[in-house]
Amino acid sequence: MKAIRLRHPAGIDNLKYEDMAEPGAPGPGQIKVRIRASSLNYHDYIVVVGGIPTPDGRIPMSDGAGEVLAVGEGVSEFRPGDLVVSTFFPTWLDGKPNMAGFAGVPGDGADGYAVEEVVAPATSFTHAPFGYSHAEAATLTCAGLTAWRALVPEGQVKAGDVVLVQGTGGVSIFALQFAKMMGATVIATSSSDEKLARLAAMGADHLINYKATPNWGAEALKLTHGRGVDHIVEIGGAGTMPESITACAVGGHISLIGVLAGYAGPVPTVQLMAKQIRLIGITVGTRRQQQDMIRAINQNGLRPVIDSHFPLAELGAAFRHQESAKHFGKICVEI
Repeated sequence: MKAIRLRHPAGIDNLKYEDMAEPGAPGPGQIKVRIRASSLNYHDYIVVVGGIPTPDGRIPMSDGAGEVLAVGEGVSEFRPGDLVVSTFFPTWLDGKPNMAGFAGVPGDGADGYAVEEVVAPATSFTHAPFGYSHAEAATLTCAGLTAWRALVPEGQVKAGDVVLVQGTGGVSIFALQFAKMMGATVIATSSSDEKLARLAAMGADHLINYKATPNWGAEALKLTHGRGVDHIVEIGGAGTMPESITACAVGGHISLIGVLAGYAGPVPTVQLMAKQIRLIGITVGTRRQQQDMIRAINQNGLRPVIDSHFPLAELGAAFRHQESAKHFGKICVEI
């Protein structure tokens, strides 16, 4: 079968399309899955360019979707032919985060889904949403679940709340969709008026071009008549956190998800304290939360936004497209 391996030294040019042996039959508690699609995340990009060291020959990509080929002894949740999607943390099934970190994360601490077939514990997958294509399902593992956990399990978002999303990457667009699904008002920021127009077409209620309005936190306060934003999906990190704190309502909630605008920097802790803001770091979520998200998708018919599709052999070109920051929504890989 075919797979992409990341050869040393890491870099997009060292993604190699190679032959490898097919996996054998699934053992007890395992399933064999024909992977049909993956999708790109910033985490995958950092692995590929060497920002997260991996062994020579690591198979990248944390997201995988496909159909079950065979099940091992003791597996009752899946049957051959079922459509499934992978989980980001195969051993974090429910409850609080554990100390395992990224040791078992596909495409990072373990081989990922840039490959045609895998054998894995059944708990490494969930059922895919009804009617989803493989590419649509593959968008959920990292980006979809991150947005869901930020707003629903952690944020407890409800109708009438105000949610602020940053940019037009996969997490932010999912956050917009989930927020509207829950009846919230959405403020969206971007540096592109064209992308802001597309966010408006998806239901964003207020738009801020952060290049034209660098003090966008104060602008968000104005849009809420001084009350502030209930939930902020913070993608930028240190570089945007001060504006998020300014925008946040008293008792509001900030989910720190990304570090696109810096790994470290000054944070106005007095303002954070005075507003009694709840700040939480979000790293994807549990298998149970993924199942809850998919149940909600099945009820509401939400469909992911896919920017483009690339064949597995052109995974490097897909990452180049991601690097350009021209995409809107998810970049998918057909396998």
